Formats: sequence, C-alpha cells, structure tokens
Amino acid sequence: MSAAADAHHDDHHGSGYGWKRWLYTTNHKDIGTLYLWFAFVMFIIGGIMALIIRAELWTPGMQITDPQFFNSMTTMHALVMIFGVVMPGFVGLANWMVPMMVGGPDMAMPRMNNWSFWILPFGFGILLSTLFMEGGAPAAGWTIYPPLSLQGGDHVPFMIFAIHILGVSSVMGAINIIATILNLRAPGMTLMKMPLFVWTWLITAYLLIAVMPVLAGAVTMLLTDRFFDTSFFSAAGGGDPVMFQHIFWFFGHPEVYILILPAFGIVSSIIPTFARKHLFGYSSMVYATASIAFLSFIVWAHHMFTVGMPLAGELFFMFSTMLIAVPTGVKVFNWVATLWKGSMTFETPMLFALGFIIMFTIGGFSGLMLAITPVDFQYHDTYFVVAHFHYVLVPGAIYSIIAAVYFWIPKWTGHMYDETLGKWHFWLSTIFVNVLFFPMHFVGLAGMPRRIPDYALQFVDFNQIATIGAFGFGFSQLIFLYLVVKCIKGGEKATDRVWEGAHGLEWTLSSPPPYHSFSTPPEVKAEHHI
Repeated sequence: MSAAADAHHDDHHGSGYGWKRWLYTTNHKDIGTLYLWFAFVMFIIGGIMALIIRAELWTPGMQITDPQFFNSMTTMHALVMIFGVVMPGFVGLANWMVPMMVGGPDMAMPRMNNWSFWILPFGFGILLSTLFMEGGAPAAGWTIYPPLSLQGGDHVPFMIFAIHILGVSSVMGAINIIATILNLRAPGMTLMKMPLFVWTWLITAYLLIAVMPVLAGAVTMLLTDRFFDTSFFSAAGGGDPVMFQHIFWFFGHPEVYILILPAFGIVSSIIPTFARKHLFGYSSMVYATASIAFLSFIVWAHHMFTVGMPLAGELFFMFSTMLIAVPTGVKVFNWVATLWKGSMTFETPMLFALGFIIMFTIGGFSGLMLAITPVDFQYHDTYFVVAHFHYVLVPGAIYSIIAAVYFWIPKWTGHMYDETLGKWHFWLSTIFVNVLFFPMHFVGLAGMPRRIPDYALQFVDFNQIATIGAFGFGFSQLIFLYLVVKCIKGGEKATDRVWEGAHGLEWTLSSPPPYHSFSTPPEVKAEHHI
C-alpha cells in the first residue's frame, strides 16, 4: 500500500487505531458496532436484574432481597432493557445497515453520530450509580408515577437527568437517520423502492422526535414538583397525579411501537430471503407501518382504564386500540403469504424470524384482550400484563435483533457463524422463553399483582416454572456471546451475497464491506428491490 493511500486510510479511522479509533470514530460501521456491544452489555446487566427478581419469586416470603430493593430491581430492569438494550440495539443495526441499504457512503452527520453514542454510557452510568446511593435506586416502576416516584431518596434527580441524556441521544440518532435516508439515497432509489427495514426506521425516527420531548417534559415537571415547590402532580397543591399518567403514556404508547417497528423491518428482510420470494404486498406493508405510527398517538389511555375516566373516553380508547390491530394483522398476513409456497430453508435467522411471527402474534392477541375495557379491570396491574408485554418485547424485539445479527454478521465480519450453535441457541431460547412467560398468563388471570416481592401460596408452582425458564433463557444467551466472538475471530469465509435469496444493495458490497460503503452511488436495479 502506498504511503498516500496509507495516510488516507488512517484518516478514515478518525485518530489511528486501538482505543482512540473507537473513541473518535465517525464511521457508521464502527458506531453501529459500539451500539450493538453496548446493547449486549446492558442486556447482561438487565438480565442479572431479572434473575434477581425471579430468584426472589421462587417461593413466597422474603428470601434474598427486601421489598425496596426488589422494587428497585423491577424498575431498573425495565429502564435498562428498554432504553439500554432494545433502542440502542435497533439504532446500532440502523447505523450499520441504513447507509449500505440506501447506497450512501456513511451517515449524513457523522460527528453527531459519534456524540449520540458516547453520551449513552454516561447516561447509564448516572442511572446505575443510583444503586449505590442512600435510599437505593428508583423503585416506582419504569412508569415512575407520582406520588411514589417523588418519595424516593437521593436517586430522583439522577434518574431524571439520566432519562434526559438518553432522550437526547435518541433524538440525535433519529435526526441522523432521517437525514441519511432522505438525502443520501442512491439515484433511482425512490421511497417506494427502499427496503422495509429502511422504511420502518424512517417512521420510527419521526416517532422518536415526536415523543421523547414529551417524556422530557413529564420528568422535568416531576423535578420541579420535588425541588421547586410546583404542584403539577400533587393533589395537595391543586395538581393531579393522573395528569402524569396521561403525559407519560402519550410518550409511552408510541414508544411501544418505537420498540417494535424496526423489528417488523428486520423480519420483512429475512422472510423473503429464506422463502426465496419477493415480499408479498410491499406497499401495503409501508402503509400499515405508517398507520400503526399514526394510530399509536391516539390510543395511549388504554393503559389507564382503571383511573376513573368517563365512559365515552373508555369506549374511544377501547375501539381505537382494537383498530390498531388491523395494520398489525396486515403485516402478519403478508409475512405468512410471503412464506406460502416459497422455497424455504431454515437457517438460524429464518428460525428467529419465524419464532418472532408466532410468539409476537401471541403477544398481540393478549394485547387485544387487554384492550377490552370491562375485562381490563380484571387484568390491570396483574402478571397477565407482564406476560403480554414480555411476549411482545422478548420474542418480538429481542428475537428480531438476534435474527438481524445472525442475518448480517457474515456481511459484517466476512466469516460465517457456526450454524449448529445458532440452532442450539434458537431452540433453547424458544423453549425457555415460553417456560418463562407463558405461566404468567395463568397467575395473572388468577389475580397475582405485578411488582410484588411476596405472594400467596397458590401461585408457587407457576412461579417456580417461570423462574426455571428465566435462568434457562438467561444462560442460553451465553451461547450467542460465544458464537458472535467466534465468528468475529474467524471461520468459513462468507461470500459477498452470503444468502442465496438475498436482494438489496448491501449484498453487492464485499464481505466485510469497505470502510466507506459506497464512495460512488450504486445503480439501483429492479432485483435490489424487495
């Protein structure tokens, strides 16, 4: 390599090699890698918290924690998994894949990209530091409802500041993704020729920009209630704690779709590849995604059926929630129709994608049950709700991130992963995830409340089954860690196209791809369109 070329290559790496490269990098692939490893580290931390919760629930009575610490674990587990695992995991995949999928050289704003990642570890450092403070970590549930959230110890301002930092990171990442998709597409790639993963991320990014400031406003009002004598949520001063719920869920329900829409895009990339067919109903998938995003803003109070809202409000939110099932059903139908009469093979990404479709649909059905106001009075704040949202988030969001890693890691590293180990990982995860969450439906229907460290004797059998599932699922993920590290270090050489049925611009690049994906814009042909 010539000296000039060498210097040019160094330029691309920001500042040299080693730790400086990772600290200063503005390259979308490096930053995508940082996001994905960060998400995995947080997955381990959040998983340990989950195992503490399940170990405590092995039998009635208090075994290994006290009620305050148990509630801190439920709260921190949720905050870590949502803001530290699923969202950074999807942003990492967007960083890696969006420029390659649209034929761009990099993200539109590389320096901001670096900053939006590096403030994340600091935000979580602040949040996790509350575990060591007097009074303990936040213990009011991830929804941080007042007045309970305002009665905490020293952790309150730290938690609020951490949420602000995480929100800033998300908004910056979203702006960058929108700018990249709208401005750096290759000539000939119209919006309706973009891969579904790019479409779902474009819509998700708009949702992030719309709702993260709402959460910021809600927690800032909490802060002023606690330290500046305002009374937004204090009934004694003329405020209303239910107002916090309205503001929080106006953020929280679109947030639910921020956590799942990119998963729809991933599955819509994997299913056609391994069915060796074009995606059935591409345009209806795009419109369904946009419809879900729009409807997500008008269903928030289905989380609040028990607060005493007027009957007209309950009916409105019940029917609008049922309506959102229609575009979601369109997606499931389209995936199944893509599979129909396809030449299917069952490599690991396909297995995780099929697991996603089946188990996410179970979560969707239990969500429809929760949408029915009169019966929600029975389900509300029980383990049935815990079972519902974990079926959507674990075999939904987490499975899709894992499927994406298996699908694209040969492209990223230039090496094939170990298919046998991948299948072991899938089957162990799938058995244990159902052993873990399915019994929760039954204890919930029987009336076991969520977020409690102690419970009645009649629930002991199902709780023990769930705890066995939790430890089995948790330790199954170590196979994934081993497999990824093994794949990075070496293995069978991956071809450029990797998968026989793969379409799209990313498969026209070498494996691993060059440091700058497309220095000259590629020509978009019909076969690149899924």
